[in-house]
Amino acid sequence: MFGMGFTEILLIAVIAIIFIGPDKLPKMMVDIAKMFRNVKNTIGTVKENLEEEINITDIQKEALAYKEELLRASQEVTQVTQIPNEISSGLTSLNDDIMNMDDTQKTKKEPQTVTFTKKEKEKKKKKEKKKLDEENADV
Repeated sequence: MFGMGFTEILLIAVIAIIFIGPDKLPKMMVDIAKMFRNVKNTIGTVKENLEEEINITDIQKEALAYKEELLRASQEVTQVTQIPNEISSGLTSLNDDIMNMDDTQKTKKEPQTVTFTKKEKEKKKKKEKKKLDEENADV
């Protein structure tokens, strides 16, 4: 026990009998045994508490990791939800720019009409020219 041999234990017992006395020695032995039992129970309790604290620390680390992950996800969601607002503000500023442009900068497109009058006039001129050429050739 405690790295002591039989002779060392016997020597301690003889010294205890001399100092304590033979009538108080049994009560002292019981008190010492109770003290060792209490120390053993206290050490066991401390060990269990330390293990619980270590587990709680691990749980806290996991909880903090989940919290950071949730914060990153919420930031990404916020960024995605802000995209339509950014697009609408960009479109609004573009619309304002268009409205503020000078009339010279605006491109006006007038509707184009398709007419065949020019071609018909050219055909008529060609026909008249042919007639004149034929008349001149006959003369």
